[in-house]
Amino acid sequence: MDRMITVGLDGSPESRAAAEWAAREAALRQVPVRLLHVWQPVPEPVVQAPLLGAETLQHWTERIPREAAEGLRRRHPGVEVTIEQRAGTSADALVDGARDAELLVLGSRALSGLAGFLVGSVGQSVVAHAEVPVVLVRAGEQAADEHIMDPAGIPSAATGFRPVVMGLDTDSPDETVITFAFEEARRRRTALTVVQGWNLPPYYVYSLAAGVDPREDAVREQAAALTEALLPWREKYPDVEVTERSRLGSPADHLIDAARDASLVVGRRIRRNPFGVHIGAVAHAVMHHATAPVAVVAHR
Repeated sequence: MDRMITVGLDGSPESRAAAEWAAREAALRQVPVRLLHVWQPVPEPVVQAPLLGAETLQHWTERIPREAAEGLRRRHPGVEVTIEQRAGTSADALVDGARDAELLVLGSRALSGLAGFLVGSVGQSVVAHAEVPVVLVRAGEQAADEHIMDPAGIPSAATGFRPVVMGLDTDSPDETVITFAFEEARRRRTALTVVQGWNLPPYYVYSLAAGVDPREDAVREQAAALTEALLPWREKYPDVEVTERSRLGSPADHLIDAARDASLVVGRRIRRNPFGVHIGAVAHAVMHHATAPVAVVAHR
């Protein structure tokens, strides 16, 4: 696998925000960025139309990635930027085009206010099928959004990064996801917040009927399981400060809440079930509602 970051580019505001994020990430990783522009072939009768000839179509399909690349090179002079164009179905071309990359970045249209993302069918299909981690970046995302405020309370890209947030299921921790989160925190020289959400077991109701409240024991057990799962990673990454949050309730809700103060949210994608590839309820909710960029990592 070549060390590069691939960005899905279609000229929209969300894809431009994704390209900017990818360039900043590429500077941290010291790798190049490849702008992947996918276009669908136009039927011959349309190409021959007076207002849309072959030369005009070629002009627009070449102009979008060329102008985007020129802008990235000006704003990020230390990052190498290349262009690749493919014809075909967007989702398939993006998944196939990212096979030789270490990261795929896509844009997601932001909803009004801080409601979160709007991830379309193409983005969801790519996330479900990509073999590499996929990062979703909302339209309007700025470098300053990923950094803490300066002492005067003004947004700044010169301050330290906000924490990286990772959701962890202690019943089935995945080393690929955990490694990704720790590496991202280390690159940013920031802390890692690990969020675990859990629900009481079904027998909880029967315990209450018997006059026993098992919540305190459950809280201690879940917190201890989270600490134990992270112990090897704390030893492997001693320079990364880790904060553990073990909370009763929906894992998705806790992750979305933590994302408000995060520079990046990391979650896993369940790769397959008997009916094929799917994303998973927690990752799906975070993709749509987290306000920070979201990295979905395929579960081995």
